[in-house]
Amino acid sequence: MNRSQARLRPGDLVEVKAPDEILRTLDAQGALDRLPFMPEMVEFCGRRFRVARRVVKTCFTGTVSTMRVFESDDVVTLEGLRCSGAAHDGCQKACTIFWREEWLSKVDDAGGSSTPRSDGASLRSRLKISAGPTTYYCQASELWNATKGLSRWARIGKCVAEVRAGNCSALHMVRRIAIWFFWRVRRTLVGEYARGPHQVTPVESLDLRPGELVEVKPMESIIQTLNETARNRGLYFSPDMRRLCNSQRRVKERIDKLIVDGSGQMRQLRNTVFLEGSLCRCESIALGGCSRDEFVYWREIWLRRK
Repeated sequence: MNRSQARLRPGDLVEVKAPDEILRTLDAQGALDRLPFMPEMVEFCGRRFRVARRVVKTCFTGTVSTMRVFESDDVVTLEGLRCSGAAHDGCQKACTIFWREEWLSKVDDAGGSSTPRSDGASLRSRLKISAGPTTYYCQASELWNATKGLSRWARIGKCVAEVRAGNCSALHMVRRIAIWFFWRVRRTLVGEYARGPHQVTPVESLDLRPGELVEVKPMESIIQTLNETARNRGLYFSPDMRRLCNSQRRVKERIDKLIVDGSGQMRQLRNTVFLEGSLCRCESIALGGCSRDEFVYWREIWLRRK
């Protein structure tokens, strides 16, 4: 597939190319245009999936939180595919996987069968998983290098591009922009929405397990766990998260360690979980939102068992 002709759209059916085909696209680092093909992706070779979104822009949450864009407009996400972290010391970040279009083939026959797969041994041997004794090499670690920054005007243009790419309707984008504008003005006038009273924030351990039913505490209780920047031990309680207050959710996973965007370092977490159906769209903090669909992190002190 010629990269200049590849224009996949949400809903398109694609097949992940065979390991040998993908191997031919990679450099010595196991990457294409600085975006790594990770060992966790090999199992999907030869299988068929629907395109979820074109990656018009993506959030970056390393030493700074900002929006970035891939220099070549050839990256998509596929429905339901996240990194297992199995090859990266069990990282639990569960990142949505980015796919270069050159790694995919568009197929028209939804009823067709997938291509038989090889074991991918040659491909796996090329793929890099560490950048040093204490740093990992993956799509999260290389996200800064594989993308570039956006000017203020470029961010506005990307809102239009999201609609043209089929990621959302014009009405949905107008709603996203309105949400961002409201919270931007509010932060400017009165500060963070969930400013708390603490300099040193409190800790609570529930030892929650996947499948347990929990209730998100009322906003008034959560504020009492935060500092003046709406954080509990560095973890931000975003305005979007308030919508789950007083609602019930099941715990999807505990999260004890994750690889940090940009640095490649493994960070340890405590008393933190993912909740089912709780995904970040960045609408309140990034103009036009983001397609990365990262899980929202919940401190156990913000929850109670049911």
